[in-house]
Amino acid sequence: MTVPAFDTLAIVVVNFASCALLESNLVPLARSVPAAQIVVVDNFTHPRERERLVEMGQREGWAVVLSDANDGFGGGMNRGVERALELGRTAFLLLNPDAEIAADQVGVLLAEALAHPLTLVAPRILRPDGSVWFDGCDLDLNDGRIRALRHRASHPDARVTPWLSGACLLVSAALWSRVGGFGTEYFLYWEDVDLSWRVLQAGGDVRVCAEAVAVHAEGGTQGAGIERTAQGKSNAYYYFNVRNRMLFAARNLTTEDAARWRRHSTRVAWEILLQGGRRQFLSSLRPLASAARGLRDGRKILLGAQGLTKLRAAKRVRD
Repeated sequence: MTVPAFDTLAIVVVNFASCALLESNLVPLARSVPAAQIVVVDNFTHPRERERLVEMGQREGWAVVLSDANDGFGGGMNRGVERALELGRTAFLLLNPDAEIAADQVGVLLAEALAHPLTLVAPRILRPDGSVWFDGCDLDLNDGRIRALRHRASHPDARVTPWLSGACLLVSAALWSRVGGFGTEYFLYWEDVDLSWRVLQAGGDVRVCAEAVAVHAEGGTQGAGIERTAQGKSNAYYYFNVRNRMLFAARNLTTEDAARWRRHSTRVAWEILLQGGRRQFLSSLRPLASAARGLRDGRKILLGAQGLTKLRAAKRVRD
């Protein structure tokens, strides 16, 4: 494989109190691909964190975009890509602060995206212990459950659509322009599912490039401003994963499919909670409260969208 020129590439990262991770993960990567443009968007958490990021950016020659608020993952990424476009870059590696990838692996992804500019590309992603964290996922359109691609054969009746993790994505400017970037309504989680869906709807493709590997220490970016439970995941994880599942349905699915997802919403919310283990409930009920709020807010979004659809249909009949 011919190694592509990195002078077309921007590496875009959203910082949320993650300077320690940027120092350990992004700095070595940036120094190994000096032709690439680094763009870091700071979703504000604390003056000292911002000061540290600005100092790091000046030291390393990065473009740092300062946001006065926390715009969420998708909003931050959109800002970063906008800045990269202004700087003349035409391919973007969208990277979590807690993800590591070597320069040669970035080259594999970039070559794939340059050869297929309407394909959204991701690497295989491993955990630090070497086990597989992501190698492709399916979204089941029957009920809104998410499963690893390798389990597809176990669910022969499922109607599935593939999606790629936002922890590490390579996207061309042409594809980004076609789909309009991330949906900012999600704030956190499911914006990558939505992006993958819209890529496919726009005539593009999504692909896991098995020849490229990254490592992801999941949850490393949830340190500041997000309370974690004793045994489980963050309360934000539960809230947004439960809510955004129904937000996705409201934005993208037929009325019939969205109603089916709503009927499964309580059971799926419980399955999301169990990803953090049952023991977490011994120390706090906040995970349950977070999921309940997500369920309430997601249902409101879904019912509002269904009501709007009915009103539009009634208007068409009257007209």
